[in-house]
Amino acid sequence: MFHQRLKELRRARGLSQVALAKELNLTQQAVGKWETGRSQPDPDTLRRLADFFDTTVDYLLDRSDTARPAPILPYTAAGEHPIPVIGTVRAGYGALALEEDCGVEYARVKDPQNYFYLLVKGNSMEPRIQDGDLALVHKQNTLEDGDLGVMVFGEDGEGTLKKFIRRGNAVVLQPFNPDYQPLVLVGDDLAQLYIAGKVIETKTKW
Repeated sequence: MFHQRLKELRRARGLSQVALAKELNLTQQAVGKWETGRSQPDPDTLRRLADFFDTTVDYLLDRSDTARPAPILPYTAAGEHPIPVIGTVRAGYGALALEEDCGVEYARVKDPQNYFYLLVKGNSMEPRIQDGDLALVHKQNTLEDGDLGVMVFGEDGEGTLKKFIRRGNAVVLQPFNPDYQPLVLVGDDLAQLYIAGKVIETKTKW
């Protein structure tokens, strides 16, 4: 019953009828009538009481046993999973490290644990990929000729998003922006190349 639920919630907060009335700009007489079952508040006051006690109107009216409202979750399309957004990819101690946790973004993939989003920095891949875009990356340590990938050159280097091109015994990390020169790796330099993964898609983050 409403009067029982109201009394329980009030006492759980350690409030007297007078204190509750003061919190909600009501009269003690009104609260007393509600708790004795002689009357009920109007719909607007019911909503105010529910908000104050962090519960639902249905719970107050004994129409539900769920005391707290369900959390509001971000809308996601069917089949989408949260994927971590990473700000920096680095290489060190013979392994890749994903750094700078920037939250999550959603993607429709079968094995979400094998993906991450990279927050693109700089304009070396313009006009196709802009600074601030998100690149969905599948974790893998190999790339095919022509793949778009996330790679780290050098043990202390920072990850970069480039087109992966094989030319004989050389590997070219090709930017899209003609203002930037490609990086050509041969011989011992190839041993310093770490592949973080293949870019599956990119999208603008508004």
